[in-house]
Amino acid sequence: MKLVEAAVRPAVEEDFPALSTVMADAFVARPIGAWLVPDVAERPALLHRYAHLVLTHGFEHGQVDTTDDLAAVTVWYRRLEPAPPAATWMYDLDRLLGPHAPRFALLHAYVDAVLPHTPHHHLAHVAARPGQGGAARALLVSHHLRLDAEGLPAYTEISSTRPREDLFAWLGYEPRSPILLEPGGPALWRMWRPQPGERLPGGLPRRVRLHRSATPFRGRVAAAAAPRFP
Repeated sequence: MKLVEAAVRPAVEEDFPALSTVMADAFVARPIGAWLVPDVAERPALLHRYAHLVLTHGFEHGQVDTTDDLAAVTVWYRRLEPAPPAATWMYDLDRLLGPHAPRFALLHAYVDAVLPHTPHHHLAHVAARPGQGGAARALLVSHHLRLDAEGLPAYTEISSTRPREDLFAWLGYEPRSPILLEPGGPALWRMWRPQPGERLPGGLPRRVRLHRSATPFRGRVAAAAAPRFP
């Protein structure tokens, strides 16, 4: 990973075409991209559409940061209260992705079901151009400085085979039990970065069981049972 000093700034709408490509290319390169869109031929275009939607939603409801050279992008949400209903988000998925929307909606259902119940910032997405991991690191470090000043923890999900050796672990995140995407998807490790001085995982349960009853239905997701927190 190339470590660089990158100038961090909020993204503007004019950046979205370039940043959508950065994010879509990252999705294509990860196992989750193949799970979201099994069809190889359709995958790049659909993931690019999804990436643009992610950026638009983050710009309207959260915080989208990038670097001056648009080498990396992060999408954060300030979760001081429970997240609002996702009805509009699901409508947009259905509108933009058509018959492919249920798999994306299922991903969001899994993730939303296990969001921490303590105030935190949620890193929903991070992506960088190949060889520009240093730019992604600069974005994360910049946001973490603000979180530390406010005394807030951070949470994210990563697809990694070694979560204790990942960049996020180096930045102070602690792995918890993974989200297992069904059917046949990769594991998403839930990562928790405690607030300064916090020794315990706070509002993030160590173990989560999700029933396999969160299923797509006509472009939406209906969760038949709530997650259990031991």
